[in-house]
Amino acid sequence: MRILGIDPGSRLTGYGVIEQTGNRYKYIASGCIRIEAEYFPDRLKQIFDGVAQLVQTYRPEQMAIEQVFMHKNADSALKLGQARGAAICAVQLTNVPVFEYAARQIKQALVGKGSADKLQVQHMVKILLNIQGDIQIDASDALGISLCHAHYQQTAVRLQQGVKT
Repeated sequence: MRILGIDPGSRLTGYGVIEQTGNRYKYIASGCIRIEAEYFPDRLKQIFDGVAQLVQTYRPEQMAIEQVFMHKNADSALKLGQARGAAICAVQLTNVPVFEYAARQIKQALVGKGSADKLQVQHMVKILLNIQGDIQIDASDALGISLCHAHYQQTAVRLQQGVKT
């Protein structure tokens, strides 16, 4: 199964594509969609177009995206929500199912604690996908989202297999 992970942002949207076969993960691609526009609706269009291009290029079977987290700034959370919406709509045009995960869930799945920092997540992503060298933090977050989804899907399959009716 090919999974596209998206770490949404109104200035920089990270993406990560992995392939899952059983309990093995293969790195396919990662990077960032850099949003250059100043006018916010134009930024949303760039996110939409960028994610649509990723779907066309990598043909994911599922997409995972981080949920909005509101800390102190409501305006930032609203903009992040709109960026998420643009990414989700781009994927939904091709009927690829979308799954959402909280930041704590992602960190828990990868590092073992929900309060892990970005560098710990990045380190685990590099280990799990056997990535040598540097990787952008937004791209590693997106790969982490893909890996989190793969873990959750794998657990769901095991639970279904264990239940006999």
